[in-house]
Amino acid sequence: MSKNKLAWIFFLIGIVLLTAGLLLRFVSKKSIMPITSTLPSQNNLISNKMNKKILMVVAFKDFRDEEYFVPKEILEKNGFTVETTSSQIGLAVGVEGGEVEIKKTAKEIETKDYEGVIFIGGPGMTKELDNLNFQKLAQDFYQENKLVSAICIAPALLAKAKILENKRATIWSSPLDKSAIKILKENNAIYVDQPVVLDGKIITANGPLAAQEFGQAIVNFLSF
Repeated sequence: MSKNKLAWIFFLIGIVLLTAGLLLRFVSKKSIMPITSTLPSQNNLISNKMNKKILMVVAFKDFRDEEYFVPKEILEKNGFTVETTSSQIGLAVGVEGGEVEIKKTAKEIETKDYEGVIFIGGPGMTKELDNLNFQKLAQDFYQENKLVSAICIAPALLAKAKILENKRATIWSSPLDKSAIKILKENNAIYVDQPVVLDGKIITANGPLAAQEFGQAIVNFLSF
């Protein structure tokens, strides 16, 4: 066989091998793509939570800062959107000077827009326990089978709204002041001496020291 024919044969073999290699690379890429495309997107998971809005209710003056800001931070870090309401529009101020802008009053709230409601305590909320707009808000969320939660003195508002009857709940008290516990019992709630208490779709907490546990309990509840 001449040298020219031998060179031609080797050339053709090289072309065949090169073509086969390119085909194998193309097939392997096509087989991998469907697998990666079916993996769930972390951004989509976060986006789904961002669509969940939580309503927080504060006294316009002298709400308890830790009870508001600690659960709010926990909720937002877990992808929830938090909105806040009060008895009037403007800048609500906490006992420690914390501020939150109020854009809607309790009367303007549409419960269908939220997954649940959180009532914050503090000296200011003590003066709002008989606020009929706040009580109606709690009743509306409860009747729509959504989360209703309260911390510190605020569970007394739930009791006065008649949604703690035969429900386990906790509330703020001190060795010298058991009046808040009395309000629960007078409204047929079952007082439990624990930092955080869950009963059905109602979560209560007994004060600022329980703020972090309270916030996490709400996140856990809303994540299922």
